[in-house]
Amino acid sequence: MILTEKETTTIKDLQTQEQACIDKYNRYSKEAHDEVLRDLFSKLADEEQRHHDSLGQVLTGKVPSCDCNDCEGKCYEPKATYDQLTNGTEKKEDCFLATDCIGTEKLVSGEYNTNVFNFANSDVRKLLADIQVEEQNHAEMLYKYKTVNGMS
Repeated sequence: MILTEKETTTIKDLQTQEQACIDKYNRYSKEAHDEVLRDLFSKLADEEQRHHDSLGQVLTGKVPSCDCNDCEGKCYEPKATYDQLTNGTEKKEDCFLATDCIGTEKLVSGEYNTNVFNFANSDVRKLLADIQVEEQNHAEMLYKYKTVNGMS
């Protein structure tokens, strides 16, 4: 598979977005007070790294297989650390981190939604659509974390 200049630029732009997510999740995993949130951020950083690597494979002419998994967000059930009535500094700071990442996931998901149409190859489109679903799962997981901890 040979990519057009526009396709190559699009993949590189998406990789830049993924790298920003990796960096944010790694940073936030160190800043979060709650161990459950730290673990979630670490897990999401690993998944964003996988996205970055998959895009890198596309740049070499290979399209990795994808599983079109849409249940990870639905199946995520975080344990509550904070109760509904607690409004301490740590809870507020963790709420900020989770909320910021939900916003980031919305933006990145939108990029995939728009950029999928830049590709002629159906396997690449399928991969990008799969990554978009996974970005939506990330936002759902973060939202569930906030909900169970009385942050939403």
